Amino acid sequence: MRNRRFRRSYFDPAATEVGIEGLTPHELRHTCASLAVSAGANVKALQQMLGHSSAKETLDTYADLFDDDLDSVAVTLNDIVAQKSVGKAWANPKQMAGAGEAR
Repeated sequence: MRNRRFRRSYFDPAATEVGIEGLTPHELRHTCASLAVSAGANVKALQQMLGHSSAKETLDTYADLFDDDLDSVAVTLNDIVAQKSVGKAWANPKQMAGAGEAR
């Protein structure tokens, strides 16, 4: 079935029926990619899902979706470093003794 005929016969009426007149299949594709990124999808998995020839194409096309993840990555890395630092401090009594002193 041709895309234009599918759009006029099925897709557009369905979108209108659910109150999203003017919705395009490409917008659904972008929504799918957005949800996959938000769910933590691997870039290579997303590349395959979208049919891109390379992960670079996926990143170039959807790079704006990954920007929000930078804060999450920073928080996670900070938490890991903090946990390891606390563990080392508890394991080293000399470090704990000087922890409350001003430097």
